[in-house]
Amino acid sequence: MLRYVPCVIAIVLLPTAAHAAELDGARMGWPWALPFAGILLSIAAGPLLAPKFWHAHYGKVAGSWALATLLALAAAFGAPAALAAFLHAMLGDYMSFIILLFALYVVAGGILITGTLRGTPLLNAGILLLGTAIASIVGTTGAAMILVRPLIRANATRKHNAHVVIFFIFLVANIGGALSPLGDPPLFVGFLRGVDFFCTTTHLAMQTAFAAALVLAAFLALDFWFARGEAKAAPAAAEPLRLRGLINLPLIAGSVGAILFSATWKPGVAFDVYGTHLALQNLVRDGALVVIALVSLWLTPDEHRKANDFIWEPIAEVAKLFASIFVCIIPVLAMLEAGHDGAFAWLLTAVTAHDGSPHEVAYFWLTGLLSAFLDNAPTYLVFFQLAGDTAELMGRLAGTLAAISMGAVYMGALTYIGNAPNFMVAAIASERGVKMPSFFGYMLWSAAVLLPVLGLVTLLFVG
Repeated sequence: MLRYVPCVIAIVLLPTAAHAAELDGARMGWPWALPFAGILLSIAAGPLLAPKFWHAHYGKVAGSWALATLLALAAAFGAPAALAAFLHAMLGDYMSFIILLFALYVVAGGILITGTLRGTPLLNAGILLLGTAIASIVGTTGAAMILVRPLIRANATRKHNAHVVIFFIFLVANIGGALSPLGDPPLFVGFLRGVDFFCTTTHLAMQTAFAAALVLAAFLALDFWFARGEAKAAPAAAEPLRLRGLINLPLIAGSVGAILFSATWKPGVAFDVYGTHLALQNLVRDGALVVIALVSLWLTPDEHRKANDFIWEPIAEVAKLFASIFVCIIPVLAMLEAGHDGAFAWLLTAVTAHDGSPHEVAYFWLTGLLSAFLDNAPTYLVFFQLAGDTAELMGRLAGTLAAISMGAVYMGALTYIGNAPNFMVAAIASERGVKMPSFFGYMLWSAAVLLPVLGLVTLLFVG
């Protein structure tokens, strides 16, 4: 990629009079969405059809789609406009997004649970409940990385244990993250767009508790049924449970504090970087999160991370893929901003009722189903942009924002690729000897368990 540096420098040195030129979404046709569709299809199909090639070259594949997008934008609207759009995507949206994920991943990776756990239905349900409860505090990625290995160890001797991990993905890696911007990436994207920090806490608490309770009840019934037919292993010498890496608990609290601080402190100071305004409070927040991650690395004993099988590859993969996704989505967002004059006018019609009001059920299911296959963070951003401005979505259109948020978070659990932790959890389980279902086998599980729950959520809470 270094060979592109001179080109970038040349663009930066161009006269800046045109750098603020907006991309005209009304001039764009549907082919402008092909890079976005291409990178998401690559993410979905690459690990399945060519796993060795994908894992060796996913960064190059994703970067190629992003480069194609930028070159097309430069050719159609001029290099300054393309550069301005790129910097806005990277500095205005992506930077804060990936810094939060990085901080939570590092801090959670330093928390180690040791001791003897026996995978009884009640213990398994307790771990799932705990993970669901903390997912909105430490993030779905953080909660999953803290608890998945102890859960797998507890059920290692059981004949049937794949379902335990599957329900863990449903609850801890997805549904539990619906109550704060820390919980799930799409909600943090909304926070970056101006949504109040506690908006989902106040608007989705009942819906999330309802959905989680139904899924947890289904798990208990299934796990008791499996446990009845399994021979009980001879009890081993019990080791007391211990929670190590306790220094990371106040660091998690510090992460939450940094987010809340940036939401309340408004000094009115901003820096302009080629048309992108960077508010001082956001820069302070991001800097604090980086420092928190570095402090965690410094103060956490290396053996704790080693025992957790902590590696950098998962967060590196997320960083590379999402950087390209945020670039490829630039023309899609421009077309959505064009409204009825843009290529996505049909989508606007699909989510708009006959009286002109938003069709909340359509927002819920379209956001959700696309999130399951296209990753929920960019899908949330597309429908968030489509629904209206932030002030309206927190006011008279609060139900629409709730529908979009629920769809993105809950239905991210429908496939392995719906949310970043899903594949990570499945990969860890497979490495530990759990016979996880295939991509489509997992979809059978999610359809059987989640679709009835989502149907009830629709009837009771949407529209």
